[in-house]
Amino acid sequence: MTDEEQLPPDQNFTDDSVPSAESDVSVADDPNAGDDQRERYLRLAAEYDNYRKRTSRERQEAHVRGQADMLRELIDPLDDLGRFAHVDPATTDAKTVIDGMALVEKKLAKVLNTLGMEILNPVGAPFDPALHEAVMTEAAATPEEDHSVARVFQVGYVFNGQLLRPARVVVKQWNG
Repeated sequence: MTDEEQLPPDQNFTDDSVPSAESDVSVADDPNAGDDQRERYLRLAAEYDNYRKRTSRERQEAHVRGQADMLRELIDPLDDLGRFAHVDPATTDAKTVIDGMALVEKKLAKVLNTLGMEILNPVGAPFDPALHEAVMTEAAATPEEDHSVARVFQVGYVFNGQLLRPARVVVKQWNG
């Protein structure tokens, strides 16, 4: 069977488009084919290495920018704490200091809340072992109070859905 008999009858090929025996030289017969493949492989490996380093550097820079943004928000409450740390106890009464510290705590909690941190203070809520750590139990007055939080020894914190620290609580337990 010749080349002309193998072509589909509805296609018109020019002499240049007809495959010839010379164009069917295999890669194994070309002595430079291995060098070309190796060069392409090395170039691709270098590009990937550069990509990996660049994305790692960009990830670190984004992390640092995020930390800087968070710390920028905390500067104001930190300044307030500094002012209260340097008040003269002889001229300032204790109630003023306590009220001022409560305002700083409220301001700090508001800043942290806007950054995505939630404070867990679950008094009266049902005990949740995923969010709370029971450090003690006490008797419940009614069966409805069973497994509810009576007191909080230490508040817990959740940041963007991730538990940073569980709330340490006293749990009510119904003994019947």
